[in-house]
Amino acid sequence: MSIWFVSRHPGAVEWAKLQGLHVDRWVAHLSVNEIAAGDKVIGILPVNIAAQVCACGASYVNLSLDLPLEWRGRELSVEELILAGAKLEEFVVSITRGKYEKV
Repeated sequence: MSIWFVSRHPGAVEWAKLQGLHVDRWVAHLSVNEIAAGDKVIGILPVNIAAQVCACGASYVNLSLDLPLEWRGRELSVEELILAGAKLEEFVVSITRGKYEKV
């Protein structure tokens, strides 16, 4: 079992280290084919990738933020992450339909 932290953002990595998280693999990009059942993946992933992580039998822990609109699209410092209420939340994500269907 490995614990992964996935982020290309220095502020997020610094925040995680300040939390004292035990992480085995720090990566900027996740290749889902490297994930094994029982692994834990921490980060902010697109929902389709989070679903693939969960389908592998791994757990997904989201780095959740409450960002003001004006902070979106730019690098955040660790101080800004703290101000945005950064926290870790575990999600179980699954695909219920293969393609979007009009209702």
